[in-house]
Amino acid sequence: MQDALVAPRVASRATVAAVAALGVAIVLLLSAVHLTQGTSGVAAADLLALLTGAGTDQTAAVLVASRLPRLLAGVVVGAALGAAGAALQSITRNALAAPDTLAVNAGAHLVIVACAAFGLVVPVEASALLAFAGGLGAAALVFGISGGGTGPTRLVLAGSAVSLALFALVSVLILLFTEETTGLYAWGSGQLAQIGLGSVARMAPVVLLGIVALVALGRRLDVLGLGDDTAVVLGVPVRRTRVVAAVLAVLLSAAAVTVAGPVGFVGLCAPAVVRLFAPLVPGLYRHRMLVPMSALAGVGVVLAADVLVRLALGGQGGIEVPTGVVTTVFGAVVLVAVARRFRDSGPVRQAPAARSGRLRDRRTFLVVTAVTLALTVAVTAGSLLLGDAFLLMGDVANWVAGRAGPVTTFVLDARVPRVLAALLAGAALAVAGAVVQSVCRNPLAEPALLGVSGGAGVAAVAMITIVPTVGVWTLTGSAALGALAASALVFGLAARGGLATDRLVLVGVGVSYGSMALITLMIVFTDPWNEAKALTWLAGSTYGRTFPQVIPVAVVLVLAVGGFVRARDELDLLALDDDTPRVLGVPLGRSRLALLAAAAVLTATAVSAIGLLAFVGLVAPHAARALVGARHARVLPVAAMLGGLLVCLADVLGRTVIAPAQLPAGTLTALIGTPYFAWLLWRSRVATG
Repeated sequence: MQDALVAPRVASRATVAAVAALGVAIVLLLSAVHLTQGTSGVAAADLLALLTGAGTDQTAAVLVASRLPRLLAGVVVGAALGAAGAALQSITRNALAAPDTLAVNAGAHLVIVACAAFGLVVPVEASALLAFAGGLGAAALVFGISGGGTGPTRLVLAGSAVSLALFALVSVLILLFTEETTGLYAWGSGQLAQIGLGSVARMAPVVLLGIVALVALGRRLDVLGLGDDTAVVLGVPVRRTRVVAAVLAVLLSAAAVTVAGPVGFVGLCAPAVVRLFAPLVPGLYRHRMLVPMSALAGVGVVLAADVLVRLALGGQGGIEVPTGVVTTVFGAVVLVAVARRFRDSGPVRQAPAARSGRLRDRRTFLVVTAVTLALTVAVTAGSLLLGDAFLLMGDVANWVAGRAGPVTTFVLDARVPRVLAALLAGAALAVAGAVVQSVCRNPLAEPALLGVSGGAGVAAVAMITIVPTVGVWTLTGSAALGALAASALVFGLAARGGLATDRLVLVGVGVSYGSMALITLMIVFTDPWNEAKALTWLAGSTYGRTFPQVIPVAVVLVLAVGGFVRARDELDLLALDDDTPRVLGVPLGRSRLALLAAAAVLTATAVSAIGLLAFVGLVAPHAARALVGARHARVLPVAAMLGGLLVCLADVLGRTVIAPAQLPAGTLTALIGTPYFAWLLWRSRVATG
């Protein structure tokens, strides 16, 4: 991978100029098509008439007030993100580095939403500076966690975790300050629609200066690609060059977010497109061509996505569906394609049992189990009593006996199913995570990170969209099919040359990003104003759960746990290595397939009940292994209780801290799980030394 980021050969200037001219021609063609699209009746013939002086004032007004601002916003955003992605990939020598994978966009987004939430009205330039500070802070955090960004897996995982936490904070602000942040939810997915040319006109010079400065650094970046030692020998200040390039990249990203919000993965796609042609035109490896060509490719990606949205959905659909959702789908495909080229490396491939599973005696196991059970019961009782209406245990007893008053009955009829949903879904995700980590021998694997939860969510949302009155079991079945399909896709794509752990996680992250974008696309296009639906499927919420929706989770959880307990010895052996199970007569392939399929179905039932929840399947199994050792006969029940405890605690905090308003349980699990996940990455960095 790193070899692709250096400059091996030089091509003729004529060839490079021809490629650049071809890129400009494509962008001009896309721009022309872009100008003909919109919600008004102004067509291409009207615009041509305007050029010849025969157009109407109405056509000119539509062009100036609506279509030109949107087109120029796409140009500014695409150029900024394309150039920023090229710079970040060069200084990290990592083809997966981008404003999204370094959480730069998420940091800038959070600061802008915070300004709106707290009523801070600032001019565009000040907003860009604040976004720059937010992006710089997020990038520094990701670099610190991942150990400098040189490890592709750790970089993407650290960036994904930090982005998830920052977007969770954005969700909290939007829910707490609904009036002050009106419209920022859709803008948060990357929206090119503009009111006038104000933002574009002020940010365009910043973007131009940033690109020019990166081009001026081009020779130093070329030398940097040969290695730090070579660069030092040739007189290049390595550290200073990296810092300057990173600051310029963050500045460009902040300018793009200021104009249109976080438009996803353009910074990843654009340099990848340029590097597709680089083997044929080696001059493109040189940064004085790579940076501007990546900027040009970024413009092409953004405009192509916007044109595609409006061709498929019409002018109104182009307003409702953020352009960033489509670019995220493109980016997910590029991320998977690049990840398939990776070879395994790093300490994350070690079996979880070998890393954190210390042997514990039976007494310790019994004590831990008793304490965990007591905490789970206590949190469950608290969940039943706390909320927008405070109850007593006597009220619950009366409700169970059928003697409660109408108010208590109404409250508990709504509260009990959601508490059960939180407990069961948390337990299901934790057990599924423990099985996936052992079978894959990957301590960072979990259903959400591997795209399994996303596949279940896509299938469930598609089923609800097509058949709104679908039954619970049909919904669960469709989610299970989606989870199995996503699992097959991830493992199939990652199986090239052996199931390398790093590649598996990166492909899973790509599929997860893609599935999240598809869910957003379906919700925004079919039901754009249904915030509850969006929160349930994208942020994970127990709001409005009913007893029938809980039953499938309970049934599948009981069956799956029973099967996993019977297969506990196989799980112990599979977590060690490939040779030991074979020697002892365990059918490796068949056992892995059956266990992963069961974990996928278990995940699907949880997702169909409360939507997407991240980190539960990661945190609970790790905590269980740390407490009771690596044997699955002990890990599975403790992990199930810890998973239920975590989600139940997140649920009760979400509906009591800011009552009567509520926060989705998934938002809080992300805020709780991200620090733990970051600590795991930091520990693996320390272990690498």
